[in-house]
Amino acid sequence: MGAERRGRGPGRGRGRPSRTGLLLGSCGALLAGCASMPDSGNLKPVDASQRPDSQSQVRVYALPPREGALPVEIVQGFLEALTSDDPQFAMARKYLTKSASKKWDPERATTVLADGPNTDAGNAGNDAEGSRRFSLTGQQVAKVDRQHAYRPAAAPYRQSVHLSLVSGPGGRKEWRIDEPPPGVVLGESDFQRIYRSVNKYYYAGTPGPGPDGQAGLVADPVYIRQRIDPLTQTVKLLLAGPTNWLSPVADSRFRSGTQLKDPGKPLTPDDQNRLTVQLNSRSDGASQTRCREMAAQLLYTLEDLSPSGVEQVTLQRSNGSMLCVLSQSHAESVTAHRSADRPSYQYFVDDKHRLVRMPANSGSTADPAPVSGVLGTGEQPLRSAAVSRDEKRAAGVSLDGKSLYTGSLGSGDTLGKAQVRSRAKAEEDRLSTPSWDGHGDLWVADRDPKRPRLLWLGAGEGEPVQVEVPALDGRVEAVRVSADGVRIALLVKKDGKSSLWIGRVDRGEGAKPRMSVLDPTQAAPQMEEVTAMSWAGGSRLVVVGRESGGVQQMRYVQCDGSVLSGTALPGLTGVKEIAASESDQQPLVAHSDDGIVRLPTGSQWQTVVKDGAAPVYPG
Repeated sequence: MGAERRGRGPGRGRGRPSRTGLLLGSCGALLAGCASMPDSGNLKPVDASQRPDSQSQVRVYALPPREGALPVEIVQGFLEALTSDDPQFAMARKYLTKSASKKWDPERATTVLADGPNTDAGNAGNDAEGSRRFSLTGQQVAKVDRQHAYRPAAAPYRQSVHLSLVSGPGGRKEWRIDEPPPGVVLGESDFQRIYRSVNKYYYAGTPGPGPDGQAGLVADPVYIRQRIDPLTQTVKLLLAGPTNWLSPVADSRFRSGTQLKDPGKPLTPDDQNRLTVQLNSRSDGASQTRCREMAAQLLYTLEDLSPSGVEQVTLQRSNGSMLCVLSQSHAESVTAHRSADRPSYQYFVDDKHRLVRMPANSGSTADPAPVSGVLGTGEQPLRSAAVSRDEKRAAGVSLDGKSLYTGSLGSGDTLGKAQVRSRAKAEEDRLSTPSWDGHGDLWVADRDPKRPRLLWLGAGEGEPVQVEVPALDGRVEAVRVSADGVRIALLVKKDGKSSLWIGRVDRGEGAKPRMSVLDPTQAAPQMEEVTAMSWAGGSRLVVVGRESGGVQQMRYVQCDGSVLSGTALPGLTGVKEIAASESDQQPLVAHSDDGIVRLPTGSQWQTVVKDGAAPVYPG
């Protein structure tokens, strides 16, 4: 992780060296420094991030305030302590008065600033004897709430910190903070160094069991402190239930109020990667079916936390007796984990405007071949298509963009009437590429400027239902539904530029379908324009776009709006469309100036054919 590089702009006072200790690898080198400081004036931003750029090796330990520390040292020391690997922020509390330490709640929220907080002594409150006030300022980019959910929130940041003199050891007066900022505040690079994203998994409350009869899982990303017992943290957050954004459409098999029997005891797998979790009495009476579903949630949530993963989970009742056992190899029999599915084929539209396919195995050299069924014959020329997740059906948009057709991928099918028609005059304003969700329903956007619509077709048939999208300002240009069917990615165009939003699918009750997309969250706020996107896992998307003043780039983003470090992809010229599988073992496929290309894991882009368009995976 690169450090935050902060200069000393005009008017900034000279800062002091960082007083935070570093442990590099196993050498145990503890570095510390202190300097005499004035007790007023401006300070440079906190430089806690200006350390060796080794995210995996550096552990940061805070130091307590020195005797007789000046107010600016106390403020800087407190802010630096917030960036340390201190489990309970015990060292940060040493910079607070006793009463402030009792009231201060670091779990309330984590505010993420672009370049860390700037401190300014100002004049407010500095005239009174034994009183000092500092302002913390910066550009806020996001907040992580009490549930550990990340949400983009670009805004100016300004908070005050007040200090007073209190009695220290031997009766000496010492400066301490009596009004700290709410929660934790730190810079973006410190946040990325300290925290990591983890997917919790819950059962999709709507629309119900999938075609295989199993209830599907939906990912609920949260951020945890990656060096502070991440396994126990993650289990606690899973037991606490879905985040507020997801809770209307997902539920847990753990009963409300379920917690660890001993929350203060760390959870550790044994030498065979078997984990035992003792719960409180809320789950004592769970049936074997329910218990195994609970265990499946745990296994899928924990599978990428440790290098070798958790192979087996044993759930215990509050008295220590066994509730159930589930191994990783049997978890799929309990519930489908759709992000682990591997499709058989990749698909695109060839130069004859037919839907063709090629083996999804990145090592295959087989030539693309037309699919079986009417959409592979060329009878109806296509400009884009989508294939159902079970790879039994397909939907195609006509070459002029006016009409949407569906058909079987088996032989003997004939072209039926169009399921949807657009009345837009210009071809680019007509139908988008369609998308199938994990329950066999079909989605498409009609981009007609006079009548823009997002449409849903139950089972891909019948009268299309117009989807209500009340909170989005702009026209839907592209749509991709996640495998769980409860989240939808939308490219929304306004003032000539497109941005990426993730909404929650709400299926109204009643005999007549009523569909809505609610609580949209911007998923790539750092990009000025997003031109293509695709789901690429349980909570991840691959996007094509550009930042302000930049060139086109491809990268992975999280559906909560955060960006994981090191997710930029090899460059490719003129990318128009991108497709990714829910399984990260499958190569990316793109339509670029070089034709249809794909990117196998650990390799470079490879050309499949020079002419073609609209690459898609099932979905």
